[in-house]
Amino acid sequence: MTLRIITADERQAEARGIKAVIFGKSGIGKTYLLLTLDDGTTLFIDLEAGDLAVQHWRGTSIRPRTWEECRDIALFLAGPNPALRDDQPYSAAQYARVVQAYGDPARMDGFVTIFVDSITVAARLCFQWCRGQPEAHSEKTGKPDLRGAYGLHGREMIAWLTHLQHARGRNVIFVGILDEKLDDFNRSVFVPQIDGSKTGLELPGIVDQVMTLAEIKTDVPPGQPAVASFRGLVCQTLNPWGYPAKDRSGRLEMLEPPHLGQLFQKIRTPSSPIDAHGASSIALPATTANT
Repeated sequence: MTLRIITADERQAEARGIKAVIFGKSGIGKTYLLLTLDDGTTLFIDLEAGDLAVQHWRGTSIRPRTWEECRDIALFLAGPNPALRDDQPYSAAQYARVVQAYGDPARMDGFVTIFVDSITVAARLCFQWCRGQPEAHSEKTGKPDLRGAYGLHGREMIAWLTHLQHARGRNVIFVGILDEKLDDFNRSVFVPQIDGSKTGLELPGIVDQVMTLAEIKTDVPPGQPAVASFRGLVCQTLNPWGYPAKDRSGRLEMLEPPHLGQLFQKIRTPSSPIDAHGASSIALPATTANT
């Protein structure tokens, strides 16, 4: 066996998908972002049965109801992991089983983008499954062991997210609910609504882009009673609102319009001019922090 060397030209020519997670409060319009994607090349994984908001969307969707189905769909879309044993969920042997059940995987080749709504519900399905596993019960007493269940839950969720992340030629978008809580100093902090802490902590390191869909309030002249606001995607880690965000591409502004098609196109185009301090030279709209 020879060592496979990948040249820079080969690497640049590879089809690479964008992996992103979009957080936002309930009702802010996260599912509605599906309408900004090409309906002919997007697969909607509808875990919330929340397609009422996008009932006019003409694309294809699937509705897994169990954690086993979620794992099988990830395996069907991303292919097997050759490093795993036959008894592990994302192995070649399990892939053969899924292909036998689902049919020719080539029929999924036309889907460029996978839109998963939502990671919050996926985590609930995962935890429900984990609670029924032997690892979630004490070996001595047989009683439920929540620590064991949460430990298994964390490993299962990270394995699922990582496997979808390896769907190299596809964009994968995870949608999740964002909660606002108060810390020990009575300050507002924003945390993903995901069962267990492991997934929320490790997710930003798995995906390329972390974005928060939020209502942004703008500055208004003194004496004006109304406060103008608009919806935007917060895309940079250092933002005045404290929203979860990360831009691995280095090509996005702090605030971007809530249009995923345009956003992906911008990520794939040359970046905007960067000044000597690494800050974008493009001016941002005047905003005030949500406090």
